[in-house]
Order: sequence, then C-alpha cells, then structure tokens
Amino acid sequence: MSFRSMLVTGGTGSFGKRFLRTVLEQHPEVERLVVFSRDELKQFDLQHEPWLEPHSKRVRFFLGDVRDASRLLQAFEGIDVVIHAAALKQVPAAEYNPFEAIKTNILGAQNVIEAAMARDVKRVVALSTDKAAAPVNLYGATKLCSDKLFVAANNFKGKRDLRLSVVRYGNVLGSRGSVVPFFLKFRERGSLPITHTEMTRFSITLDEGVALVMHALERAHGGEIFVPKIPSYRITDVAEAIAPSIPHKVVGIRAGEKLHEDLITDADALYTLDAGSAYQILPAMPLEKLREVAEERESTVCDPGFRFTSGTNEHFLDVPTLRSLIKREVDPNFEPL
Repeated sequence: MSFRSMLVTGGTGSFGKRFLRTVLEQHPEVERLVVFSRDELKQFDLQHEPWLEPHSKRVRFFLGDVRDASRLLQAFEGIDVVIHAAALKQVPAAEYNPFEAIKTNILGAQNVIEAAMARDVKRVVALSTDKAAAPVNLYGATKLCSDKLFVAANNFKGKRDLRLSVVRYGNVLGSRGSVVPFFLKFRERGSLPITHTEMTRFSITLDEGVALVMHALERAHGGEIFVPKIPSYRITDVAEAIAPSIPHKVVGIRAGEKLHEDLITDADALYTLDAGSAYQILPAMPLEKLREVAEERESTVCDPGFRFTSGTNEHFLDVPTLRSLIKREVDPNFEPL
C-alpha cells in the first residue's frame, strides 16, 4: 500500500476496529491512522485494547460526527485515504426516526465527499449494504442515496487525484443486531423466533469485509460499487446450528424486511462486470464503452437480467459450517443446545 495516512469514520464500530487492527499489523508503511467517531467511551475502550498498545504512536483519536462538516475538514487534514463506515444502521430506529437517518447517512455522506475534496484526499471507500439494492426500508433508501452521492462525486472532482468508490455486502456474521447474537440470546428463553421458514440472507465475516475494502483501494478507478461473491444462509439453518433442541416459533416478516436480499438487481446488471473475486457495478454508460472497460480490466460483462440474490445464490452455508463460523467469529466457547 502506497498511502501513508488513513482515517476511518465510525472507527470504533465492529468493522472500524477490525480494519484498524489489520492495517496496524499488516501495513507498517501506514504511518498514521485516525479513528473518527462520536462516542468518547468507545474510543477510550479501544485505546486500551492490548493489541493496539504496540502501535499506539501511529493511531490518533478524533471525536466528531459526520453531520459536522467543519469537524470533518479538521480531521481530514493531511489524510490520504478515508474509509467511510459511519452510519445509522438499525432498520426499526430509522423507520421511527427517519430524518435522523437522513442526516447521518445522506447529509453525512455529502459532508465526507466535500471534506475529502477540500483536503486533497486521494481515495475514499464508502461502506454500503445489500439493503441499498431495491430498498424497501428507509435505512436501505438512505444508503442507496449515499452510494449515488459517492459514485456521482467522481464526475465533479475536477483535476484532483481523487477516486471515490463503494463496497456493498451483506450481513456481517456476529455483528451487533444481527441474527446470530440475537438467536444466542433468545435460546436462553427456550424458544427461537423465526420470521419466515424460507428467509435467506447473505453472509460475510469481518475479515472478508476488510479484504474487500483493501481490494477496492487497490482496484478502484472511481465510481465503482464493489460486490463480493459471498455465500448465503437459510435462517432455519442458523437456528438449527445454534439450538437444534429448542422449539422454533414462526413470528412473521417484520416491517421493512425482505424474504431474500439482493446485492445486484437486474437493473444493476446492465452495467456490472464480473471481475473474478468480486463484481463491479459501474456508472451507466453505452454498451460499447462498457465492453471496452471490461476488456481493459480483464473482466466480463454480466448477462442482461442477471441478479445476485441470497435466495438463488449458488453457495449456501450448511449447518456444520455455520457452527464452525460462529465458534470462530462470535464465541470460541459456543456449543449448540
């Protein structure tokens, strides 16, 4: 990696902490990493992680909110790379407090873009979600708007040496608010609530999410949405992996939920390249231009009507694999009940 300074918004979150640790341990050429977040207690806790202590001279902690444009301008001074992971992510909270989600996820994204341009940042990678593909809830809609802002910003960056791109992936296994810790908590009550027996979701680990961001930093020309080729799981298989001896109660799909999630819609497919380990959704362009870009990048153009959806994925995680992942990623003492 040729960059010397990096900043992560939402740097005390699950992704931010794993990204920070990966860069500190694997990229000694990065001289300064800035953790930008709004929670001083989480920053305090992170500062005292044992793995951070040997690298503490390379890390800076910056209190601030992406809603505050002037604070971002201060934080981005001398920064080469910005990883934008800050967001309001809880679907029910966004539905109940819609403008709060808009202020963070949309206006905050624009603030990041404008600060990056003002401070001559070289690369910006924004984290997105499968819920931004054909969204049915406000959280997904705000992230779709955010994606559009980062993609479009490449059109008015002028002569700046700046590339902005997006990574879009599904549920991080074991992340706060996800199904695995939810089921682990509920199994103590003697029953697991299943929304729908046919529901599926994409799955990615924290390390795979970090690897995708690194991939985007290396490969981005600007304006791409990078989508990894990740597996799916069935909600019933997660329940079986965690608590096979406990009753499963079907409670119905909640407001704002889909039966299956999309990472690439058939509309996206018109401008999507298969680049081997990941797909690249490009800005709209004529077909001939798209073919030229595909040839330059040694990729292939996806067929019209292609969709990458959790329900028709070619790769599903089975129950033994899920148990192994839960033990490795969530709780080393995990045992099914």
